[in-house]
Amino acid sequence: MSQQVQRVDTLFVHETGDDYLVVPRRDDERLFRARLELKETDAGPRPGRFRIKDGSSEEPRRPDEFVEIARRADRIRISQQTTNASQRELRDLLDGYQLTGKAKVARTCRYCANKGRYSPITDETAIEADGESICPDCAKRELEREMAFQTEGITAAAQDRLEDLLLEVQDLSRITGLLKGNLDPDLTKFDEVSANTDDIDNIAVEDLDLHPGLKDLLTDRFEELLPVQSLSVENGLLEGEDQLVVSATATGKTLVGEMAGLHRMLSGKGKMLFLVPLVALANQKHEDFEDEYGHLAEVSIRVGSSRIRDDGARFDPTADVIVGTYEGIDHALRTGKDLGDIGSVVIDEVHTLQEEERGHRLDGLISRLKHYCERREERRDHYDGAQWIYLSATVGNPSELAQRLRANLVEFEERPVPIERHLTFADGQEKVKTENKLVRREFDRESSKGYKGQTIIFTNSRRRCHEISRKLDYASAPYHAGLDYGERKKVERQFGDQDLAAVVTTAALAAGVDFPASQVIFDTLAMGIEWLTVQEFEQMLGRAGRPDYHDRGKVYMLVEPDAHYHGSMEMTEDEVAFKLLKGEMENVVMTYDESAAIEETLANVTVGGRAAKRLNDRMVGEVPTKQAIARLLEYDFIDGFEPTDLGEVVTTHFLDPDEAFLMLDGIRKGKDPFHIVADLELDEEDL
Repeated sequence: MSQQVQRVDTLFVHETGDDYLVVPRRDDERLFRARLELKETDAGPRPGRFRIKDGSSEEPRRPDEFVEIARRADRIRISQQTTNASQRELRDLLDGYQLTGKAKVARTCRYCANKGRYSPITDETAIEADGESICPDCAKRELEREMAFQTEGITAAAQDRLEDLLLEVQDLSRITGLLKGNLDPDLTKFDEVSANTDDIDNIAVEDLDLHPGLKDLLTDRFEELLPVQSLSVENGLLEGEDQLVVSATATGKTLVGEMAGLHRMLSGKGKMLFLVPLVALANQKHEDFEDEYGHLAEVSIRVGSSRIRDDGARFDPTADVIVGTYEGIDHALRTGKDLGDIGSVVIDEVHTLQEEERGHRLDGLISRLKHYCERREERRDHYDGAQWIYLSATVGNPSELAQRLRANLVEFEERPVPIERHLTFADGQEKVKTENKLVRREFDRESSKGYKGQTIIFTNSRRRCHEISRKLDYASAPYHAGLDYGERKKVERQFGDQDLAAVVTTAALAAGVDFPASQVIFDTLAMGIEWLTVQEFEQMLGRAGRPDYHDRGKVYMLVEPDAHYHGSMEMTEDEVAFKLLKGEMENVVMTYDESAAIEETLANVTVGGRAAKRLNDRMVGEVPTKQAIARLLEYDFIDGFEPTDLGEVVTTHFLDPDEAFLMLDGIRKGKDPFHIVADLELDEEDL
């Protein structure tokens, strides 16, 4: 013993019931633990029994050994949790040996003290837990236990986030409350995307060299352009320059395309095509154009129809403005329809190029439409081709994409209103309760501009849309592709009139629909059976906050630790959350597999004949033309540079080879046509 206690830095004493836990420390290491019992004598309290703890057993030692240790200690620290009476008893003991000067009461962690650890804490390090202060290490262990109890599992990134918050707010119950759906905004807030639009000199509308009819209309609406619009004009928008415009949602980039297209149309340079990826977006844009520009131009719509028939009932190819889906206009090209002189083509959501299923079709459409305009320019003396405007909120490699599209880059990175991004944890059952709280809280607030706060809730299935909407206290509605046009327009109108506190929608559909919401909630981070990409996430959260309505936007991610929604998902929802929050935009990089190469090459042969290779060569992605042609010949889809009857059916119905052969096999086996269609649709996502 005497060798063990030659030098002691700190002797720690902590009351445990009727005795004291004694812990000598040297060089930040515990030498041993011991129990000390005191006895009352005529001279005052003195050591009665002193026992060294060794696991579950105890080794008796001479009581005077405690005094020897105390004499060798540089300092003696009594835990703050020791009662006042016991503190006085210990001081009387030490005073009997002239050791009182070494002794002080220290603020320590009770959890540590009970286990024989000396863990002094300060105001800067103490964590409040159940009405007392504990050290950060014990608080982290308690948090880990709570996480294990509340969730099946949690990733290191999510745990790090909660531990950082724990050290920041120093209150364990507030942090564990996040696991139970509590919505303390100081804790859920991950970061804030600031607003900054002061760096651009905005151009006055009256200074624009626009057709008088359009200029008068815009002058009645606002006095000056927004920053991204001003940048676009400065970079040759009204001089016919092709542009890739990259700017956040709600910054006004759509008007860039409208100004260019309507100006050229009214100036006699050809009609405007405004193309979007989804039918719902086309319907909305068509209605908007008729309301805003119907007195200046005839507006028509062209969307894709079913695989079985395409009557184009609402489509007028002679209209001044044609709003269409990518597939709708591509179908017109593949079937040889005359679209007239095209003065401008606006491709909205051009980042769709990177999507696995739809990207190659947009790539091919751009090439085929350019070919159409070039051929028409060759045949007509008074037509000088089309101006191309590509719009996107999210592109990781804008300079490279602009070069591939042969367009000038106009990039504006800031937002007109700030956006708070919040992250909280909730399981599937708690999510709807949390959403209900958020919707109520937001709708009960009014912005400085006089608008109530409204919410878009993104989820991953139609069924879930209805489930959430039914459980919200305030007026809400589901919104998805399963609703007919009239039902969707009713929801849009009710939301615009502030009759709805929330819409609950599938991620794929409403990413581009114009709901003026102040708050976006992610019920899941999935789109169908796939996790959201950074681009999709940024596009969707950009729906929160509009400069004419709101002072700021709010985004809430409701994350279920260790959750995934399909067996093919390798990551869990909490892993995806931090990837999305911290991730960088992915580059638009297109790779063509054999199926996509065959489909686009067949379409290019159908539209361009012998020019098919040139059409392939100028696409954004690298198309293996020779291999694709070889397969088309092998499959009897082409004869020379003309589609066969089979090839024409395949390309006009946007079939990939596997789908085509599935249909042929069904026909040969005498299957009912509806059964064949059911086979084709079997693997499609529920969006």
